Amino acid sequence: MIDPTTPLDIAALVESALGQRPSAILPLPGGCIADVVRADMPNGQRVVVKTGDPGSELDLEGWMLKHLAKAGWPIPDVLFAEPTMLILSYVENDGQMTVAAEHHAADLLAALHSTPQPGFGFWRLTMIAGLPQANPKSDKWVPFFVEHRLRAMADQALQSGQLSVSMRTRIDRLADQLSSRLIEPTSPSLIHGDLWGGNILLNKGRVVGVVDPACYWAHAEMELAFSTLFSTFGSAFFKRYNEHRPITPGFFEERRDIYNLYPLLVHVRLFGGTYVGSVDRILKRFGV
Repeated sequence: MIDPTTPLDIAALVESALGQRPSAILPLPGGCIADVVRADMPNGQRVVVKTGDPGSELDLEGWMLKHLAKAGWPIPDVLFAEPTMLILSYVENDGQMTVAAEHHAADLLAALHSTPQPGFGFWRLTMIAGLPQANPKSDKWVPFFVEHRLRAMADQALQSGQLSVSMRTRIDRLADQLSSRLIEPTSPSLIHGDLWGGNILLNKGRVVGVVDPACYWAHAEMELAFSTLFSTFGSAFFKRYNEHRPITPGFFEERRDIYNLYPLLVHVRLFGGTYVGSVDRILKRFGV
């Protein structure tokens, strides 16, 4: 366990975990809950080292990555995982979302979404951007989304002071309408849960890895909606995905905005600011 009272010596931590001291440490872009570096090892191996503050659950990220690997997704090798440090194999990537890469992503995601499972939720709590996601098993998707995603994250944002009482009330008004606005899928889908561009590793027209999952069993539209929020994919992805798993009419016109309230509320909870305005615009669109 990393001692929070002393400055981090990443080289010493990696040596303790892997048995070799890195010959070089280089910074990498990180997320909002962890510092990320690349460590070059004397044997030529490169690894990615994520370190977090006390209370981090980076071991959970490692567990979710292994779960996605079992479902057939390419992931980095999980070499070491504890709450405040995660070490993954380094994956070469060029970051280029080409048409070929979009097609490959659609193939992978459609297969992931087709993994059979009897219920929604998960068998343990997961995290999104360091925030808890409760995952009680449910036979119905819409009540799960309303209570354990929309209302639950709105409560977190309200308690943090980033969301006003009046806007929290408006979210409840929309939530009361969702049994008629959303549809139940024929079966649950395993989703990555945080599939923005920075969490997808690409190389030479292929998806070579994903990181920072926030897994659970959901309506596949939840994942598709999130991917439009920050323009993760373009039209080539959706055309290919639709060939595998036809997208039900009304998704682009209405339901994706409803589903995107959840990641927007995550950003409100973390950052406030302009994300509050984005939530406000969607609520106004639906008359609340």
